[in-house]
Amino acid sequence: MRYVAAYLLSALSGNENPASKDIKKILESVGIEADDTRLDKVITELSGKNVNDVIASGYGKLASMPASGAVAAASSAGAGSGGAAAPAAAEEKKEEKKEESEEDSGDDMGFGLFD
Repeated sequence: MRYVAAYLLSALSGNENPASKDIKKILESVGIEADDTRLDKVITELSGKNVNDVIASGYGKLASMPASGAVAAASSAGAGSGGAAAPAAAEEKKEEKKEESEEDSGDDMGFGLFD
């Protein structure tokens, strides 16, 4: 992902066909050592393509993906088994998480934010 991001940064800054040295320069500026095989793969896949078109096609693919695994699981479970059991189980888990977080927040050993 970092190679794609560096390629896009370079392309969106005006360099229509970034070379490996351009991407390496971006990655090294944030302390990442580039792997040549991955870098070559990204350059091969994206070379000659308009970055804006690639981004637009990516948005279309993201729109077709489910937003959350829990929602998809609850909707599929609801369709097959009465519908009320899955949302109730999900809500019960949320309540348990709230209770745990409330217990943890009081464990500050006598030190408060404004003491």
